[in-house]
Amino acid sequence: MSELQYAGRFAEALVDRGGTDDSPVADVGLEHQRRSVIAFVGMAFEAKIAAGPGVRVICRTARCELGAMAATAARQGYRGIISFGVAGGLASGLRAGDRVVASAVLESQNVRKTDTVWSTKLLEVIDGATYAPIVGVDVPVAEPAMKRELHQKTGAAAVDMESHMVARAAAANGLAFAAVRVIVDPAHRAVPSAALLGMGVNGRTDFSAVLRDLISRPSQLSRLARLALDAFAARAELLRIRQRLGPNFGLLDLASSAAAGAVEPQPAP
Repeated sequence: MSELQYAGRFAEALVDRGGTDDSPVADVGLEHQRRSVIAFVGMAFEAKIAAGPGVRVICRTARCELGAMAATAARQGYRGIISFGVAGGLASGLRAGDRVVASAVLESQNVRKTDTVWSTKLLEVIDGATYAPIVGVDVPVAEPAMKRELHQKTGAAAVDMESHMVARAAAANGLAFAAVRVIVDPAHRAVPSAALLGMGVNGRTDFSAVLRDLISRPSQLSRLARLALDAFAARAELLRIRQRLGPNFGLLDLASSAAAGAVEPQPAP
């Protein structure tokens, strides 16, 4: 997760405070479009951005039910599942707001490639995106030294806490899968302890915990402000990407596109 979850929750609290649905599944704008894609996200503000025609959004708070939901969706004719949201940077050249389309998702010793045709479409729409592996983790990766070590070990460009779950669910249910992530914390930046303590169990910022830690250690304020600014930038880019991808996250006529013969994009060195 790195700083991404913390920054995202600050973005949600500071930028998007107007009434976000707390339910784990958001069903928005689906009346006239048959759903074919599940979007799995980590935070409520990401869910609001991801929602749209042809998409069923599942938040990480429902992660225990993801497998069952994916199995049901596959039986109902869904065709794909995408990991969508912000991520922590591992590659040193990535900055806040940079885009990553996953070539594969790494988890421990497992390497699961993303769908070639879908990823190619995503790269065509998302200008300047890096095509590289993303690593999924179950515990935060918050310190620069930890990020460097993870990058050296895996070669991944970014890290999050959702993409490996998506890869598992897709593999178990025969769904195409992809991952699109926007960097919110560069590899060189550490998260302030106030942000760590501010992670509420419901996925929202615990401002009382943040304030208590800031009062005891006010030197964190500038780093916390930097984190919030990067979160604003990442959120704006995430929204721009989502608007460009359109219905079904670009997963349209996948079978016919594959039959026509897709040219596999090459990951970044």
